[in-house]
Amino acid sequence: MEIKKVAVLGAGTMGRGIAQWFAQAGVKVQLADQMEEVAFSAETKVHESWEKLQAKNKFTSDDVEKFKKNFSVADPEKFDQDTDLLIEAIIEKMEIKQTVFSKYDSYFSEKTIIASNTSSLSIDEMAKELTHKERFLGLHFFNPATIMKLVEIVRGSKTDNSLVNDLYQWFDQKGKKPAICNNAPGFIVNRVARNFYGESLRLVGHENTEKMLEVDTIMKEVGGFKMGPFELMDLIGIDVNYEVTKSVWKSFYFEDRFAPHALQRKMVESGRLGKKTKEGFYNYKKD
Repeated sequence: MEIKKVAVLGAGTMGRGIAQWFAQAGVKVQLADQMEEVAFSAETKVHESWEKLQAKNKFTSDDVEKFKKNFSVADPEKFDQDTDLLIEAIIEKMEIKQTVFSKYDSYFSEKTIIASNTSSLSIDEMAKELTHKERFLGLHFFNPATIMKLVEIVRGSKTDNSLVNDLYQWFDQKGKKPAICNNAPGFIVNRVARNFYGESLRLVGHENTEKMLEVDTIMKEVGGFKMGPFELMDLIGIDVNYEVTKSVWKSFYFEDRFAPHALQRKMVESGRLGKKTKEGFYNYKKD
């Protein structure tokens, strides 16, 4: 399999990171967003990231120039129709994703692979109105996509198995750690992670920074995790984590052990979403 051209729809944290990784992997990538200014802001941030890495001798100036040539901002209405792979990385709302995929199902060439970066939504439900279900699947990257090696390759009931195997080989050759999984609630990581977050929230119970820090410290020093649950929710985005929790809970027919916590809702309603808003379970304001 050859992947030479990729289109990424959605220029938020995940979409931007995915596009950056593909550019670094030697692939021509177009990044688009419904809000043009968001896409151009993402391009600026990606360029700044490369320049900082060059200053730290992680990349050479030639490397960075090649990466920049691989990366471009596109109009979502004018993606190259012969692109090899489209990855959707927009809001975790089923109806919106279905609308997007119905639009692009007939837009691209028949060889184009269409994928969602969804972290928990059903691949089969997303694809139910598509003509080419055999070339539709989930490609779930993890934040930050340029560093985290894992990518879940989620096959729907109609996904071509040879496509799944080819993608596994391709990502493996490019330095990722692909994991093939079936279309199930939360896939692999978010199914396992519900306990990581949920039990921590229940243990702390309410807003208490001291207890949150204690849990995070124990999980890192004793559990061997790189980040504690509250740190990680702040990094991912408490709103994103909350939506995934609700999705998995619903998929398991509202089993208590998967239930979201009132503290998650409180944080989202107050706009304290983690690092991206400078305030979440911890405070990230400069002062």
